[in-house]
Formats: sequence, structure tokens, C-alpha cells
Amino acid sequence: MSSPSASTVENKQVQQMITALQEERSRVWDLYCQIAGMKPSFASSEIRPLLSDFLQLLIDYVSLGHFGMYEQLTKSCKPDDFSYAGRMYPAFSRTTASAVSFSERYENGWRSVRTDKLAQDLSVLGENLAQRMELEDRLCSMLLH
Repeated sequence: MSSPSASTVENKQVQQMITALQEERSRVWDLYCQIAGMKPSFASSEIRPLLSDFLQLLIDYVSLGHFGMYEQLTKSCKPDDFSYAGRMYPAFSRTTASAVSFSERYENGWRSVRTDKLAQDLSVLGENLAQRMELEDRLCSMLLH
């Protein structure tokens, strides 16, 4: 019995990374929608644990996409694909920065946070997450071809 080729192993790793990214993305979006749906009760204690879970998952998700996908691209893409990914990188980085900024703003407890700004901040984050998902889909497509 022969061992799998390096490209077969790499292809499986790429597929696993994409699957993990898509699963985290789905969980992030689900929590995002739950939190956004709580708008009338943002000041209640019910939102705190949900927001805490969301922030942790959000950072895990953007890290996987930001570092995992681009690391994989540097290993496996054709020069033309890599050039295209490089042109997408500034927009991708902005979405990462938006998520990190949101996380930093809300992770340090509620005493200094103005919950009346949460709806506006969630809206901006939602727009950035939607853009990020579109960019990720393009990158995933490049990785699979």
C-alpha cells in the first residue's frame, strides 16, 4: 500500500481548514444575529455571557481566516492567484481590524461600555463581517483550484 502523495495530504489540510473556517463563521454569524436581536435589552445581564462567547469566537474566527488562509496561500497558490490574494489583503485586513476593535471595545466589562452604542457598533461589524465572508469565499475558491 502506498502512502498518500504530498498534494493529496495538502489538499485534505486545505479542505479541513476551509471546513473549520466555515463552521466558525456560521457560529459567529448565529451569535451575531442573537445579540443583534436582543437590541431592546442590551443593558440587561442576559446579554453579557452571550457577548463574551461571541467575542471569543469572533477573535478565533478572524485569526483562522487571517493567518490560516493566507499562510496556506503562500504555500500552495499559483503566482497569479497569490497576486490576486495580495490585492485583496488590505480589505481583508480591514475586516480583521474591525473585529479586533469591536472585541477590544466590549471585552473589558460593562462598566465603561456604553450599551447605547452597541447597536451602531454591531451594525458596522455586521457590514465588515459580510464583506469578509465574501472575501473568504474568493480565497477558498482559489485554494481549492
